[in-house]
Amino acid sequence: MSVILVDTCIVTDLANPDGDWFEWSANTMENLDNLGHVFVINPIIYAECSIGYDTIEEMDALINELDFAVLPLPHEALFLAGKSFLQYRRNKGQKGNVLPDFFIGAHAAVEKYLLITRDKGRFSTYFPSVDIIIP
Repeated sequence: MSVILVDTCIVTDLANPDGDWFEWSANTMENLDNLGHVFVINPIIYAECSIGYDTIEEMDALINELDFAVLPLPHEALFLAGKSFLQYRRNKGQKGNVLPDFFIGAHAAVEKYLLITRDKGRFSTYFPSVDIIIP
């Protein structure tokens, strides 16, 4: 049994049955669930997903329905996220909205979680030790 960190894009896919990626995300999650994997998110993912909800109760209902645990970010992951983001900037990374990806990737790296996402780029570049589940 492995722990899988579920990226924001996958959570939002699962919350939108009419979306383009719902089928892939739902089928993949179901197959992983049948193999006995445990699914988690962290506070960064929770915060990103909360944008689509009016109340905390609605957000918590989604997380409960999906049966995801919300785990804290260890200090080692916070430190690694900062160092990886610094490397990104030194590599001439210009996007300013990517820091959450570094928290997510570092969390998966430090805890040795699998990561399910549709965004391979930065995760594979800055966190090569993380096994990524992608379409």
